[in-house]
Amino acid sequence: MSSDDALARAEELLARLEATRTQLEQLSPADDADKALDILTELADLSRAVEAELQRAKSEAEAERDAQP
Repeated sequence: MSSDDALARAEELLARLEATRTQLEQLSPADDADKALDILTELADLSRAVEAELQRAKSEAEAERDAQP
């Protein structure tokens, strides 16, 4: 995977993160706590995935830079 691929994946994950955050904001007081907890768990998982993709992009960019003469 190239650094560009990893960055594209991170951007996709950030879009999912934003959509999920919007879901959380739209919960009404009548919605149950379990649904809110599920959304918060998904937000945490997506945040970790974004962080991993950014780290992967950084590592790939460094490898690409080091491979150049």
